[in-house]
Amino acid sequence: MATQPTVYVTRRIPDAGIDRLEEKYNVHVWEEKTPPSKDHIIETLADIEAEGLLCLLSDEIDGEVMDASPNLKVISTFSVGYDHIDMDDAADRDLPVGHTPGVLSETTADFAWSLLMTTARRTVEGQDYVLDGKWETWGPKLLTGPDVHHATLGVIGLGNIGTEVARRAGGFDMDVLYSDVEPNEASESELADVGVDAEYVDQDELLAESDFISLHVPLLDATHHLIGESEFQQMKEEAILINTSRGPVIDPEAMDTALENDWITRVGLDVTEPEPLPADHELTRHIPEQLVVTPHIASASIQTRNKMARMAADNLSAGLEGEPLPNSARKD
Repeated sequence: MATQPTVYVTRRIPDAGIDRLEEKYNVHVWEEKTPPSKDHIIETLADIEAEGLLCLLSDEIDGEVMDASPNLKVISTFSVGYDHIDMDDAADRDLPVGHTPGVLSETTADFAWSLLMTTARRTVEGQDYVLDGKWETWGPKLLTGPDVHHATLGVIGLGNIGTEVARRAGGFDMDVLYSDVEPNEASESELADVGVDAEYVDQDELLAESDFISLHVPLLDATHHLIGESEFQQMKEEAILINTSRGPVIDPEAMDTALENDWITRVGLDVTEPEPLPADHELTRHIPEQLVVTPHIASASIQTRNKMARMAADNLSAGLEGEPLPNSARKD
């Protein structure tokens, strides 16, 4: 009887994926809440002579990791993004790399809107106000915030998620501006079909004209600290900035300065730099009046996380069986 292939999973993903793997493979799972260190991943891969690696976006996967097991055949990440994997190193070793595209666009868009509504209508402040025993009566100026309906939404990055965020703006009768490396005529047409007129403008105009700005760009050299002091100063004082993309898209020191000096009204973050954000970080002094922070949970719906788990498992299985990956991250 042939020995089952061995795989290493760097965190316990939903059972929808784990169960698929355990039916066919010898599965080793890192059971701790926090991610394993790079050294631990290397040691484990070597010790179990793993043929498959299923990782998360918090893991650094480079050539040193890939070389740890001489039997490694495939890498699958439980994420859409794969900037944590050195794709050049994977290509040099002809290692297939799988990811989970298209699975979380609507779920993340829903959450971007929850952050937008929360920051606009100050719901976190409201809860703290109640818990702190400050609620004595109804007040005509108590915790007022801006209207969302008929405001202007600026979307930076009109990809899959950005398009879904813009689509939802139609229900609030908002004007939608977007900026990107180039106009996205396909998304414009898709949005027009549901009554949303998304206008392509340069980023400077978007920053100056938008009441709400939502970031939906990948983390690349060109987007690292895309929003810095200059960009904050271009925004309206009443503007609210939302980030559900990647933390380093915003320069945290510039954001701290912007909030300290009231260059903008509020920021809602699901991703941070650093991540996780320590409770004693200097940015937390702005919570909750000017800043709302959630722990990278934009894709955390039950349905979406289960689907991601199945996709990640199927990518791993395909690589182990010498078949093309259903969702390959390698473009070479």
